[in-house]
Amino acid sequence: MAKTLKRTAAFTALARALTAGARGGPSLSARLAALPRMIRATSRGEYDGGLRLAMIAAATAYVVSPVDIVPEAFFLLLGLVDDAVMVTWLAGAVLSETERFLAWEAGRAPVVPGHVAR
Repeated sequence: MAKTLKRTAAFTALARALTAGARGGPSLSARLAALPRMIRATSRGEYDGGLRLAMIAAATAYVVSPVDIVPEAFFLLLGLVDDAVMVTWLAGAVLSETERFLAWEAGRAPVVPGHVAR
């Protein structure tokens, strides 16, 4: 049940993110441009996206790895459906996480040297 809810949330985030540019939200190019900043902020410990980035990296590795050829070789249609679901989840997860990161980034107070934040 929990896995189904996570998949549903990822697919919903994908649909929302793809139409966000038309509704005034971050565009797809802004989201993709945020990926390197998100990775840097996570690696420095400023952003809490470590687990989500690890899951995104694992899903990407699965889709592009030669091990993924095995399901296609034995279960042609099932193997392709597996890839379609994984790519859709991956796209939804990336779009959802970049939206979250952009909101986090916008909410951060700018650091001005020599000034104390109140």
